[in-house]
Amino acid sequence: MNENAITRQNQYEEIALRAGNGMAVLILNTLLIIGAVVLIIFAGVQLADGAPAGLWVTAIVVASIYAAIIGPILYAGLKIVKPNEALVLALFGKYIGTIKKEGFFFVNPFAMAVNPASGTQTQTLEQPAATAAANLTGVSLNFARDSKKISLKTSTLSNNQQKINDALGNPIIIGIVVIWRVVNTAKAVFNVDNYKEFLSIQCDSALRNIVRLYPYDAAGDGDESERTLRGSGVEIADMLREEIQAKAEVAGLEILEARITHLAYAPEIASAMLQRQQAKATVDAKQLLVEGAVGMVELALDRLSANNVVHLDEERKAAMVSNLLVVLCGNKDAQPIVNSGSLY
Repeated sequence: MNENAITRQNQYEEIALRAGNGMAVLILNTLLIIGAVVLIIFAGVQLADGAPAGLWVTAIVVASIYAAIIGPILYAGLKIVKPNEALVLALFGKYIGTIKKEGFFFVNPFAMAVNPASGTQTQTLEQPAATAAANLTGVSLNFARDSKKISLKTSTLSNNQQKINDALGNPIIIGIVVIWRVVNTAKAVFNVDNYKEFLSIQCDSALRNIVRLYPYDAAGDGDESERTLRGSGVEIADMLREEIQAKAEVAGLEILEARITHLAYAPEIASAMLQRQQAKATVDAKQLLVEGAVGMVELALDRLSANNVVHLDEERKAAMVSNLLVVLCGNKDAQPIVNSGSLY
């Protein structure tokens, strides 16, 4: 992307719109409409009594125009903004400002609220299929009632689980949850087509870029300090948040947190990897068991020799060591055969 394209892409910055007092305009406009209706009635009475037609006809026309056209149009300029909501307004296609304060305001009646993401809901944490099916009708109604206001609340995005190859080429299933919010409404509305869909796509892209750099788990002979998806979840999540933030900056979004919610091998290699993990665990257990058994054998020989309990030559020591290792390292309880005769 060249410099001019970047400039065009980032040309919109948020402007705080100075809006009027909506309650004052509401009361004044209502009184004027009532006064216009009263004036129409009064003028009609005067005309019926034979008063000069010119003045009263003009009054009737002006009052009718205000009561039927101007008054209702002014009502269209009344806007209600709730806490943690924003209203981005454009007048005849030109961005004029954003209202972020909560309250009742009056703006240009011809100004239109703009929100391309209206009717788009971010994916939340997974729900049971039955619950999702039961809520289909409710979701449709929510879309129909969705306003043009932009929510400034902290939102949660949980993308679908993806199958991605890690650094070793092993396919894994991974899912993330992203906590985000809108901080620049002008960028969110005008710099991207739909900031919610934009964020979802950027999360998928960033996740693939990060996952392919690290293995799922460390190899048996690898460095224990090596970063892995399973063992370095916090570090990987921080890197993921930074990459998503870099991509979402153009849309005026702030990424507060990114966390891995699901991590597992893909079904086609899960059984093989399980066998590998079981074999590694068995080897580690055997190694620990042998180390402990050797120490016990050494202690036993030293104690026998130090206390002059029995004197054994090298051949008998070897036999004793063999018997002790069999007893200590065997998978089952040993059943020794007792020699009731001579020692040899």
